[in-house]
Amino acid sequence: MAARSRFRWQFLALAALAIVLVAIAILWKPAKPPTAPKAVPVSTAVATAQDLPVSVTTLGAAQAWTSDTIYAQVSGKLLRVSFTEGSYVKAGQVLAEVDPAPYQAALTQAEGTLQRDKAALAGARTDLARYKTLNSQDSIARQTYEDQLATVGQDEGTVKIDEGAVDAAKVNLNWTRIVSPITGRAGVRLVDPGNLVSASGSTASQPSTAAATSSATPPSTGGSAPSGTGIVIVNQIEPIAVTFTVPQGQFQQLVELSGGFKRPLAVEALAQETGASLGQGELTIADNRVDPATGTVELKARFPNAGEKIWPGQFVNVTLTLQTLSGAITVPAAAINRGPSGDFVFVVGAGNKVSTRPVKVTWTQGQTVVIGSGLKAGEVVVQDGQMILKAGSLVRAVKPAAKP
Repeated sequence: MAARSRFRWQFLALAALAIVLVAIAILWKPAKPPTAPKAVPVSTAVATAQDLPVSVTTLGAAQAWTSDTIYAQVSGKLLRVSFTEGSYVKAGQVLAEVDPAPYQAALTQAEGTLQRDKAALAGARTDLARYKTLNSQDSIARQTYEDQLATVGQDEGTVKIDEGAVDAAKVNLNWTRIVSPITGRAGVRLVDPGNLVSASGSTASQPSTAAATSSATPPSTGGSAPSGTGIVIVNQIEPIAVTFTVPQGQFQQLVELSGGFKRPLAVEALAQETGASLGQGELTIADNRVDPATGTVELKARFPNAGEKIWPGQFVNVTLTLQTLSGAITVPAAAINRGPSGDFVFVVGAGNKVSTRPVKVTWTQGQTVVIGSGLKAGEVVVQDGQMILKAGSLVRAVKPAAKP
């Protein structure tokens, strides 16, 4: 009985050992060797030293360098228009003519009045000379001589008034010939011949029943502008002006770089649709105030516009060059990362491992930034794919290193 019990325990021990060996054989796996870290795919760029023009790009609007709306300065019937719409006219060229007949008649009347009063003055002076002789001989009362002296003074004043009336009549007659004050391009004719025009700019198609403008009171040339449409608008487009605004912060930089606008700054106009250059100009005029509503300052640039590529009223993109940075270290703007301690870049070093490098950005020009310190020309930086990088990460360039 004891032998049988001992045999059973030996059998169970052997069975348990067999089960353990089978379990070890099933569950045990050989340890794998450690794998190398995977390289992160990134695109890179090379820090480059180059001469970079520092500029400001903004929206501008072209306008005529000088724009004159031509009005009649006397009232009357418009006899003729002497220009072709859309053509160039010269300063002093006759553009239109108002019927001069009433003003010629007023001049004739004023000249006749002057001639009559001059004759009266001559007679009064002759009498004065005779009275003076008689008065020295005590042949007449002194009162008579003094009265004649006053009469001569009065006639002299009348002649002065008449001379002024003649001059005013000549001015009015001269104003019936409407001339261009500037050389430029005439626009669309706003009034047709046969209409009545007036110094206020209004027009009418009914015959005039009013008298000619008084030769003694010529139309006023001061005060507000006429409220009518005028006869034509003449625009000077060679040269032409382009106005635009810059923030007040950049304006201070403009003042420093231009020496208070004593030194012109280069300006280029670009077409909005194609980006093609429309011409080069110079910034010469700055407004004398900051617009409090927008915090901007209005500037005006002068373009020769010899090819007439810029037209008044046209919107253009304006590039204002402030200065040229010589030998500036530049990288794409996408390579700059922002951290708690400031700007930094990932620099690709030996073994394609990256390290973080703090940098100082001094200027941003479009998609290019200028590095003031922290990088040298020729160093390679990561410009895309750096979101999952950290110092020491292994990278693999999927695109060739690009220059900014």
